[in-house]
Amino acid sequence: MAKAVKQEVLLEVKDLVKHFPIRQGIIFSKQVGAVQAVDGISFDVNKGETLGLVGESGCGKTTAGRCILRLIEPTSGQVWFDGKNVPDLPKDELRELRKEMQIIFQDPYGSLNPRMTVGDIIGEPLHIHKIAKGAAKETRVREILETVGLSAFHARRFPHEFSGGQRQRIGIARALAVDPRLIICDEPVSALDVSIQAQVINLLQDLQEEFGLTYLFIAHDLSVVKHISDRVAVMYLGKIVELTGKAELYRNPKHPYTQALLSAIPEADPTIKKERILLKGDVPSPINPPSGCRFHTRCPKAMDICKTQDPEFVDTGDGHFVACHLVPAAESAAKLA
Repeated sequence: MAKAVKQEVLLEVKDLVKHFPIRQGIIFSKQVGAVQAVDGISFDVNKGETLGLVGESGCGKTTAGRCILRLIEPTSGQVWFDGKNVPDLPKDELRELRKEMQIIFQDPYGSLNPRMTVGDIIGEPLHIHKIAKGAAKETRVREILETVGLSAFHARRFPHEFSGGQRQRIGIARALAVDPRLIICDEPVSALDVSIQAQVINLLQDLQEEFGLTYLFIAHDLSVVKHISDRVAVMYLGKIVELTGKAELYRNPKHPYTQALLSAIPEADPTIKKERILLKGDVPSPINPPSGCRFHTRCPKAMDICKTQDPEFVDTGDGHFVACHLVPAAESAAKLA
């Protein structure tokens, strides 16, 4: 019997927290509260895989991604990348690490400097990190443009001369310029037409295979995540509530929130009838989240314990992690039966 090959972890996030303080007063301002955008999440990403991070708008997905890169400083927690704790790195070491970790932004219009040509946008990180200059830099820019499906002559043009899909390819090219190992894709296709979304997703998959890239793919579209991800983490109001392999999540979702999200995916076949799970009310404010399980105010299966006790994030078997009081109870009943 063949032994399972242990995968090498490239990124490990432990108890990551980001609270944005709310201050009152102009001169003697004091903190009167905090927006709990990310509140103690933990996960890892293996080398060469794609981990999808999904959830409703405002659940903290983008904040988590930016904390990992230290584009914003985390309140607490650890982010281990290739054996280095990113929040503890001094500026010179962090600058060096920037080459290894890059990001593709959501907005292909706002993320590109309109005053710079495409060649300058892609060439800037090559200059900053002293990778190439002069003719070597121009050659590298042309090569990257062709890699993402654009032409070398596009280097002389400005961002406003391109469509949304082409702009996102420029953003991908900029991220690729420094040969990174990890790319955080912050909803890279949500602002694009459906037909263009498929092209960009296929491009990202081809680049991953060609360059051995690792992705943290942030999205709210579960059908897109299903296509590109190896594992999926589901986030709700600053916490991860479920994490498992892609096939297992779509076949056997265990958390009520995940079940509700999956029920909202439209079916292309009109003969297939799916029971839609409608959640009550709105997402609570991250300034004052509910006690106990944060989902209990909208959960159709909530129990009394859910209102007072925060469920543990536990492995229910084969790497399927869930934070729900219902799951251990259901599995214990199944074992007794």
